This record gives sequence, structure tokens and C-alpha cells, in this order.
Amino acid sequence: MSVYYRPILRHDPIRPEGALTLGGGWCWFDSVELLERGGPGRVVPASELPEEMRARLCAPRPEIAGLGFDAPRLMGILNVTPDSFSDGGLHFDPSDALAHARRMRDEGAEIIDIGGESTRPGASEVPVAEEIQRTAPVIEAIRAEMDLPISIDTRKAPVAEAAHAAGADLVNDVAGFTFDPALAPYCGAAGLPVCVMHAQGTPDIMQKDPRYDDVALDVYDYLAERIAALEAVGVPRAAILTDPGIGFGKTQAHNLTLLRNLSLFHGLGCAILLGVSRKRFIGEIGGTGEGAERMPGSVAVALAGVAQGVQVLRVHDVGAHRAALALWRASTGMG
Repeated sequence: MSVYYRPILRHDPIRPEGALTLGGGWCWFDSVELLERGGPGRVVPASELPEEMRARLCAPRPEIAGLGFDAPRLMGILNVTPDSFSDGGLHFDPSDALAHARRMRDEGAEIIDIGGESTRPGASEVPVAEEIQRTAPVIEAIRAEMDLPISIDTRKAPVAEAAHAAGADLVNDVAGFTFDPALAPYCGAAGLPVCVMHAQGTPDIMQKDPRYDDVALDVYDYLAERIAALEAVGVPRAAILTDPGIGFGKTQAHNLTLLRNLSLFHGLGCAILLGVSRKRFIGEIGGTGEGAERMPGSVAVALAGVAQGVQVLRVHDVGAHRAALALWRASTGMG
């Protein structure tokens, strides 16, 4: 039977002797929750961790696309689509997209994530040529003007190839590199770092009655399998970000369970990306409308993720998240 280890994280500046630092970052732990399927978890001292798991949890995360992970990093969202769930159409024109990239850079974005295909619930697939036409010129324009790392948000190898030729540094696949069998080998051959995300089903059907045996452990196992598949085609673990895929084939209860168990995913030995910005459950729980009205709730959930050691926050409202992080760090003694 598989055993899982969820570090019980703290970030207080006063820490007991023997406490372990999580991933070279800002959190520490001296106990872990030991989990097995079908049974209750139990808390054990961190000293009881198997050596391999201790190494995965504690090893400093290597830089990816020029980003270090000794502090939380902000990934700004740039959707060049007419139909994305929150900002569809706002940056569809290339000049508007470039202007928004400038704003996000000035507000504190440390990487820009560019997507040309909406993955909102119910969205249809975009033809490859159209997705390239939407994304590659924008990436080229941003690269000509800025030194920021650029991520291409795509499920398709030809789109990733065109994006990399235009200047993209990372491939972010919401399908976990299962949609296009050529995408993972391409990233391995090109030496591109990746973000692998969990989703249950494709965007057009993913919110139709999603079910899990144990959502946290099921997502963990899926990501572990996808990491192994990526390593097999030449993408090293050190070049992989993981994303539990909040809102992608999950109910509100699934999302909340994953958020409460985010520290579990550090056991994969990769930096974690969290994408919750403006998602439906934030409006439902917070009692707010759509789009920018969900910004305060998005910030609240993002900070909860940072308290669990999440290294990258994928956000629409860069300035608000930058300010919130600065205040969180100051108020917790993180500097």
C-alpha cells in the first residue's frame, strides 16, 4: 500500500531545533501527516521520514526559466483569446496584449503566461494554426522589448514549437502532456522546462460530474505518473513545475480539499504552481460577482497557498498580489 507524506508547515521565525526547511524556501516543519488510502492520517515526527522523501521535501528547488524559488513568484496571465472565462477579448488585439504585458511587468510579474486557447469549462478546441497566429506574434513582441521569462500555455506541440521560436522559455500544459503525444518529447529534445497540471477530462466536459476516490491522493498519483513520463523523454524533474489544477474537473469540495492539502504535493520534489485567480468557487464562497470582483478572494487563497510553501502564483491581478505578498512577508517576519 502506498504511503504519502504531507509536511505540516510553519513559517514562524522561531523554530525548534531539528526542524527541516522545505525546498530551500520560507517554510519549515518538524512533523508530517502520514496518509494511506482508506484510512485516517496520523501525525509522526519529521525524523521518521524515509530518506528519499526527506530529500524530496528538503532539497532546494533549482531555478526554472530564470526563476529562483527562495521566495514566492508571480506569473501574470495574458490570454490572447476572445472567450477566456475572466478576461476574454480584453487583450485579443496584439497591441493590447503587449500593453498589458508591460503593465504586469511594472506591477511585479516575474514571468508572463500567454495562452491562445480558452480552457474555461465548456470551451471548444482551437485549431493549431489559429492558436499559433494568436500567440507567436505576441510572444515575439514581448521578447523584443522585455527580458522577463515567457510561458506558453498550450496543449499542442506545434504551438509550443512556434512559441519557443518566438522566444518562449517554458511550456505550461493544462492537459498534463496527455493531449498531444508529441509535446513532451518536443520539450525534452528542446531542453524546455515545463509545468504539468492535473485535469479530469477536457475543458468541454470536465465539469460534468467529476469524481475521485480521494482527490488529493488521486491528483498526487497522476502528477507522479506524469513526472515519470516526462523524465522518460528527457525532461528532468529539476525542470518541472507541478499544478494540482484547481477548477479543472473538480467540484467546490474537491477544490477546497486540494487547497487544504497543498503541502502534500511538495513530496513530488518539484516547485508548485497554484492557479486560483478569479475562479468560480472564489465568487461562490466569497459572495462576489465575476472577473475583477473576485480579486480579493483570489488574493486570500493565494496567500493561503504561500503559507503552504507554494512557489509560483498564476494571477490576473499582479499588483494586488504583489502588495499582498509584501505585507504578508512583513507581518510574518519574512522580510
